[in-house]
Amino acid sequence: MSETPPNTLQYRFDGPEDAPVLILAPSLGTTWHMWDRQVPELAKQWRVFRFDLPGHGGAPAHPAGSVAELGARLLATLDSLGVQRFGYAGCALGGAIGIELALRHPERVASLALVAASPRFGTADEFRQRGVIVRTNGLDPIARTSPDRWFTGGFAAAQPAITEWAVQMVRTTDPGCYIASCEALAAFDVRTELGRVGVPTLVLVGSEDQVTGPAEARTLVAGIPDARLAVVPGASHLVPVEQPAAVTDLLVHHFSTAWQQPYDTGQIALPGAPGTAPLPVVPPQAVVPVAEIAPAAVAEPPADRADRYDTGLKIRREVLGDAHVDQELAGADRFSEDFQEFVTRYAWGEIWDRPGLDRRTRSCVTLTALVAGGHLEELASHTRAALRSGLTPDEIREILLHTSLYCGLPAAGSAFRIAQQVIQEETTPAE
Repeated sequence: MSETPPNTLQYRFDGPEDAPVLILAPSLGTTWHMWDRQVPELAKQWRVFRFDLPGHGGAPAHPAGSVAELGARLLATLDSLGVQRFGYAGCALGGAIGIELALRHPERVASLALVAASPRFGTADEFRQRGVIVRTNGLDPIARTSPDRWFTGGFAAAQPAITEWAVQMVRTTDPGCYIASCEALAAFDVRTELGRVGVPTLVLVGSEDQVTGPAEARTLVAGIPDARLAVVPGASHLVPVEQPAAVTDLLVHHFSTAWQQPYDTGQIALPGAPGTAPLPVVPPQAVVPVAEIAPAAVAEPPADRADRYDTGLKIRREVLGDAHVDQELAGADRFSEDFQEFVTRYAWGEIWDRPGLDRRTRSCVTLTALVAGGHLEELASHTRAALRSGLTPDEIREILLHTSLYCGLPAAGSAFRIAQQVIQEETTPAE
């Protein structure tokens, strides 16, 4: 198999060459094999297209730092194959890509299924924190805890082969691509845009999903005009693996009844498939009942505020984290609110948004300036910011060592004590 170009994705096809194309998209840390149990049935009616995220499943490690970029790479891959219209089912990050395509390229998407998805995945802080953990400790801590996030306890205990498969799948992912995907999820937020998703949509979630559970699913259903909700009992986040028969039946029903008009799929080439590990075989499971609710209306997005303030608030949150910014803004009163507005608009909306330096470099400059000026009360938050901007603990150590020459040993010594505590808090994996 030839090398996958940087602007496209590693993929495979199953099913009749003349059938409509149905895309199955993976979640963060998984490969296309998460859909292995759905393919035999789906491939009877559709030309099933699966892809791997960058650096996953042996795919070339070309990081993509936004959901929009992942969507663009998928469309470039499909364009190269002559595929114009398609149905789309995606799990978690794969679901985010599906929403992105439905919003930005509605002419391409025939029907949509969102599995364990959300219009916003937790908080930006959570995913940037995960990126810091991976950058410092590698993927092993994330891999070892993946079964706890993906499966119910009973399933994980009863299926040790699948549990080990999940751990190895994450462990063999490229760390840089995993971190970039975390950044993509951190920045993803389409809560105010859901009303513009104009295709029939199935929102499918496991009843025991603690990552993107029924509450997030109901937010999608409330926002998307033509959406239905299916809750699969006894399943957690990776519901296509844990309850394969139920998910397969739901997808077959949805795409059989909600597919909009015939499509010209074009000429499709059938590539060889890389040798990534397939999902272990387990005994078939019975179809479980699902609950459905009707859609509700969504409010129109509010009018934009001043561009510089909005840009500054976005960058300030990305760099310093939501929790820190929320605390600062909540503490403002009539005496200090103008100052907070000035900081957001000017420092973050103008200076930090300038194209001349990347955020890593700006963090280096900021840490040095804080030590030089003796402003150590700000050093903790900017050490966290530096880690989220991509600096490693070793690089922060070198910056502080360098400041000891030019800013003085006492200032650098105090900075080391503050930074050491922050780095320990931020890079220690949760038990």
